Amino acid sequence: MSWPPTLDDLKLDLKITEPDDVRDDAVLEVQLDAAVAFVERVRSDIDYTEDEVNPQPKPDPDLVLGTIRLAGRWFTRRRSPDALVAMGELGSARIPSFDPDIERLLGIGRYRGPVFA
Repeated sequence: MSWPPTLDDLKLDLKITEPDDVRDDAVLEVQLDAAVAFVERVRSDIDYTEDEVNPQPKPDPDLVLGTIRLAGRWFTRRRSPDALVAMGELGSARIPSFDPDIERLLGIGRYRGPVFA
């Protein structure tokens, strides 16, 4: 996987496999761009360019997948701004504001290693 993730990567992860299904492409692209910008901001210890001289690590597959999953989560959460989702006969359920699996993939939150200034 390469950096930054593409719209096709996001659609594949969301199981949108029909090639002519473009109805959510604009919204998905906004979510993906925001997720990429967020990850580049909070993980400034990663070299996102093709600069071979820079000694910083390159984005690994965990970071790319975490970014894709973050964009997918934001896409899904836009339908529940009050953090509740209706589940028919089962009632409603609360959607937590964070996902530990995504935080683990991105290496943020409580999964962030020590940082030396």
